[in-house]
Amino acid sequence: MRRFILTLVAGLLALPAFAEVGDDGLHKQPWMRDTFKDLREDLDEANAEGKRLVLFFEQRGCIYCRKMHEEVFSDQAISDYIGENFFVVQMNLYGDIEVVDFDGESLSEKDMARKWRVMFTPNIVFLPEEVPEGANAMDVAVAVMPGAFGKGTTKDMFTWVQEKRYLLDNGEDFQRYHARMIQERNNGSFD
Repeated sequence: MRRFILTLVAGLLALPAFAEVGDDGLHKQPWMRDTFKDLREDLDEANAEGKRLVLFFEQRGCIYCRKMHEEVFSDQAISDYIGENFFVVQMNLYGDIEVVDFDGESLSEKDMARKWRVMFTPNIVFLPEEVPEGANAMDVAVAVMPGAFGKGTTKDMFTWVQEKRYLLDNGEDFQRYHARMIQERNNGSFD
């Protein structure tokens, strides 16, 4: 009986964490910001806080978004890192909330997603600290993370952007950086 209870408890502890879902059907994290979705204002606020602006596209019922929230963002170290270093604005792939791009164009979330060629979720867009006048968000993005990834890849991408490794002229793009991080973790996992 004792072995059964221990096995049951161990199984429950291994279950993914429940991800909170808002009234809009999208998953929520404490580090997601509720803004007016004017990207120039969001960038100014992110810079004032010493954080990097990130756009996080999701959609209602997205199983891959749920996977990211339950299996990756539930990791306290990853969640803390994002909260400490990034200003995250959630976007609804099919939403009607108005978004103002850096170039001044104002469109609904769904029309902005079309403009930026975002076709699936999750899709995480990392923006630079300075955006030239007249540029649009997708054209100036320093990195885009299209799809659901595991903890290691996600942490490495956020770290790569935070450390501005995309500016280094050392031949180490994200894939090489990630491969090096896997070796340094030396845990036998590709993620």
